[in-house]
Amino acid sequence: MSKHILEKLADTNPEAEIWWDSSPLVYPSWKEETLAAAPAGKADEWAEQLARLYDQDTVNAQGTMGFRGVTTNPPLSLQAVQLDPQGWTQLVKDIAAANPGLGVEGVYWKMYLELVKKGADAILPVFDKSGGKYGMLSGQVDPRFVTDGEAMLEQGLSIAEMGENVMVKLPGSKEGYEVLEELTARGISTNNTTSFAVAQYSRCMAAVTAGLQRAKAAGVDLSKWRSVITHMSSRLGEKGDWQKEAKLRGIDLSLDEIRDGEEAVLKRAYWYGKNTNHPSKMLQCSMRVEKDKDGKTVSRHIQDFAGSDMVYTCPPSYIKQLMDVADELAPFDPKAIEREPNPASVEKLMKLPSFRQAYEFEGMKPHEFSKYGAFQATATEFAAATRQTVDFVRMVMEG
Repeated sequence: MSKHILEKLADTNPEAEIWWDSSPLVYPSWKEETLAAAPAGKADEWAEQLARLYDQDTVNAQGTMGFRGVTTNPPLSLQAVQLDPQGWTQLVKDIAAANPGLGVEGVYWKMYLELVKKGADAILPVFDKSGGKYGMLSGQVDPRFVTDGEAMLEQGLSIAEMGENVMVKLPGSKEGYEVLEELTARGISTNNTTSFAVAQYSRCMAAVTAGLQRAKAAGVDLSKWRSVITHMSSRLGEKGDWQKEAKLRGIDLSLDEIRDGEEAVLKRAYWYGKNTNHPSKMLQCSMRVEKDKDGKTVSRHIQDFAGSDMVYTCPPSYIKQLMDVADELAPFDPKAIEREPNPASVEKLMKLPSFRQAYEFEGMKPHEFSKYGAFQATATEFAAATRQTVDFVRMVMEG
């Protein structure tokens, strides 16, 4: 039996977790498409690997899967709708018929909640078998409301009602962390997204701590509560202002140096959480497969952190890329998480204001989080996908 590259990563620490970054509803069609494109002689091997990662019959019968959890976001939710337009068209019609006074936005939100519920129900046996440790699905509040605390709280509560194995995904804005504390105080699991900077991560940890203190004082059951804090790796270096600021200052910034900077930010946050014994887990997403300066195939976003107990949430496209280059990647170093990021790169990047904002503990104040370049670029992208899904609902309702 040959192991999938992500299984090998998980082997570097028994508490490491590989998550599926999409709706479970799309896995069967993606698996079929991936196997159809398998290189000669690889189809059977790939089929075994993908079945170990996720197989609905095994989930239902045994309550186990290779993935330990699932994350979703607006673009990925849109993908699920696009894969089954007839099914979701009928659902929209049913919701509208049952709620004649509900407008387009109201019908959209009910449809989104159904998408969350269907995904959560699919992996609920894993949650039950593990006693709540694994098998959670993240449902995200509307990214158009990243600074509207009242709207996010209302939506977060409705998302949490979709299942006991549902985490509420909240943005790394000042208002997002205020809602995160409130949901934590109610014993609701959370996932902090659109987060890039150490200042955001430390603020998230403070919100979690405050929420847990309130929950314990109120006698809230926390036995199945979880918290993860997302680092959107490549989005930090690619979607923000590092390259623009470097060019303005006459600094030549290589891809390797950008990856060094992303590594430095995440490792600083990771070790801060470990050294303070914080209960939240760091979660990494937005990983890449690429060539380094020596022409070697790498995926530093996982290779630099092997040996950690963090969560790696992987979208379908990234998993397929890893499978294509599995034989080219160097073996994982289980001590990689302990390696110091390249100090020369960090020194160079410290000349850039937006890197300092991401790297320093006091790099930003909470009211600045939603103004950070990578935050704004990502929130804009997610809001566009949300609007597209809303428009799908509008077209169905208008006939």
